[in-house]
Amino acid sequence: MNTNTISSRAAMRALIVLTAINLFNYLDRYVVAPIVPDLKGAMGLTDAQLGLLVPAFMLVYMVTAPVFGAWGDRGSRTRPIAIGVFIWSLATMASGLARTYPQLLAGRALVGIGEAAYVAIAPALLADCFRAESRGRVYAVLNMAIPVGSALGYMLGGLVSHHFGWRAAFFVAGAPGLVLAAAVLWLPDPPRGTQDVLTSASGHTPVSGTQSPLAVYLGLLRRAPYMLLVLGYAAYTFALGGLAFWMPAFLERVHGVPKVTATVGFGGIVVVTGFVGTFVGGWLGDYCLRYSRQGYLWFSGATTLLAVPFVLLALTAAAPPVYFAGLVCAQLLLFMSTGPINAAIVNMVSPFERASAMALSMFAIHLLGDVPSPVLIGRLSDASSLGHAVLVVPVAVAIGGLVWLAAARVSARAADIRA
Repeated sequence: MNTNTISSRAAMRALIVLTAINLFNYLDRYVVAPIVPDLKGAMGLTDAQLGLLVPAFMLVYMVTAPVFGAWGDRGSRTRPIAIGVFIWSLATMASGLARTYPQLLAGRALVGIGEAAYVAIAPALLADCFRAESRGRVYAVLNMAIPVGSALGYMLGGLVSHHFGWRAAFFVAGAPGLVLAAAVLWLPDPPRGTQDVLTSASGHTPVSGTQSPLAVYLGLLRRAPYMLLVLGYAAYTFALGGLAFWMPAFLERVHGVPKVTATVGFGGIVVVTGFVGTFVGGWLGDYCLRYSRQGYLWFSGATTLLAVPFVLLALTAAAPPVYFAGLVCAQLLLFMSTGPINAAIVNMVSPFERASAMALSMFAIHLLGDVPSPVLIGRLSDASSLGHAVLVVPVAVAIGGLVWLAAARVSARAADIRA
């Protein structure tokens, strides 16, 4: 163990600030949805133009994440996070000043630059603040902000736009980020690997940080355990993205649930199961790590496979008590993997390539996961029905669980060979 470990108080300060940023990250993402009718009326926009606001953000986010990942592995980590948060805050507030559609589209696209910096680098920074055996819980806390921030985005956007107009919603969503950007500069940035032994959990000797970014990314692409983890993560994200987008419409069309009830009910389920499942999963993942170096992967694979019958139940049962119960159990089990799987990524690679590993995984899971899944399910629905189209979701969940178990097995075999 490196003796340059930081104090527990400094580590907790980093976790609190970065979790707050993650909360506003997702609040910012979802603040647009409830003000879509206001934007449509104020600017005379078509549904197609409104629909481009999310892909514009996601495209910039995906493209710039590897750039920030390389930066985060080579220099200060607090500085690019602060710059990124500052950019996205300004871009969000600038969206509130937009007078034309191109200005609004540019504002939402620029948000992707800022968020890419945070998502790529923050987990790597936290890995050097906390010991490997506690990272499941650390990333669980970090990611509990996702359902809470998403719900707050819906509520804040709706309430503020109703009382003060849609422009005010962007200002309220963006302004806190300016304060948080300044707070990041006061966070510790400990030496890379300060919480690790001389070799990473994957057995690779940590590089010095002098490798070119291209060499790092090519090296990651050649590692079977890492790539299997990322592919499993993509299937998992495909399923979650499809559920998040289509479940309210599914409840309304297939089961005749009123629109407001379907939206609010599903949102409530996501918030509660996301918060509880993520927390419990982080604790259980750390417990599993005591018995196996691949404990995070074994746990994530098993709980994800366990979710498959409940996803099927939620999508095929006819009685409301049954399909709502299935949905709650499915979401609870799926969210349990959030903390452990991110901990598995940072534990699997060298401390000098963690930001790059996170950036590459974020690029892949969005490219193969929640970007195409709503479109694919929509096309399948047009060809048949939404009730049949959503059945690709449990298939994706099963694939994700099986691939994660395969990643655990491959990683364990590699460790045995090295031993």
